[in-house]
Amino acid sequence: MTAFFVILGIVCIIYCLCILFAGYGTKFFLVWGVFGVLSILWGKYGKRFLTHMPPVLKKIFACLVLTGIVLFVIVEGMIISGFFAGGSKNLDYILVLGAQLKESGPSYVLQLRLDEAYDYLIENEDTKVIVSGGQGSNEPDTEAQGMYDYLVGKGIAPERILLEDLSKNTNENIRFSSALIDPKTDSVGIVTSNFHVFRALHLAKASGYEKVCGIAAGSHPGFLPNNMLREFFGIVKDFLAGNMA
Repeated sequence: MTAFFVILGIVCIIYCLCILFAGYGTKFFLVWGVFGVLSILWGKYGKRFLTHMPPVLKKIFACLVLTGIVLFVIVEGMIISGFFAGGSKNLDYILVLGAQLKESGPSYVLQLRLDEAYDYLIENEDTKVIVSGGQGSNEPDTEAQGMYDYLVGKGIAPERILLEDLSKNTNENIRFSSALIDPKTDSVGIVTSNFHVFRALHLAKASGYEKVCGIAAGSHPGFLPNNMLREFFGIVKDFLAGNMA
C-alpha cells in the first residue's frame, strides 16, 4: 500500500503541474498538488499513524473515510447523469452560462458552450438566447459581451440575443437571467459544459424555472478529472447552502 499511495501522490502532483503549465482559468487545480503531497505522506507514515491510534478512533476514522467515498461516488454519478443532455426542440430560450473570456476571445470552455448554442439556434430558428456572465478581474470585457460578439460573428441575428452582464457565478447567472424572461411559463434550455449540467439544472429549479432542461456542451478530456472534482465540491456547497432544488 505504501507504493500505491506514493505513486498516486506523484501522479496527482504531475497532473497539477500539467494544468498549471496549460494555463487553466482558476486556482482550484492546486488541490491536486495538496492531495499528492498528502498521499505521499500517508504512504510513508499512514501505517505508523494508524498503529498508534486508539481502536475507537480507528472505527470513527474508517467510517468517515467510507462515508466520504460513498458520497463522492453518488455525487459523481449525479454529475455524469447530465453528460448527454440534449434539450428539447423549439425552446423559447436557451441560456448560455459564462466562462473565462480572454483577450483573444472566448476560452476553450466558453467556445464549446457557444458552439453548442449556435448549433441549437440554427436548428431552432424561433429560439432566442441569453448570454450570461459579468467581467472578472482577469477579463478584458464582460463574458456576456464576448459571447454576444462571438455569436453575431457566426451569423446569429443580434435581435435574438439577450445580455445578462452582472453575474459572477453560476447561481447568479441563473437568477439574474430570470429577470429577462418569465421563468414560470417560458421554456429554457441551459447550455453549459457536460460536467456542469446537473448542478445548473438544480440551481435553476430552485430559482423558479419550471420548464427547464439541460443542453450539454463538450469539455476537454485532459481537464475533466479536475472539473469533475471541482464540481463535486460545488454541488456539496450549493446543497448545504440551500441553493439546489
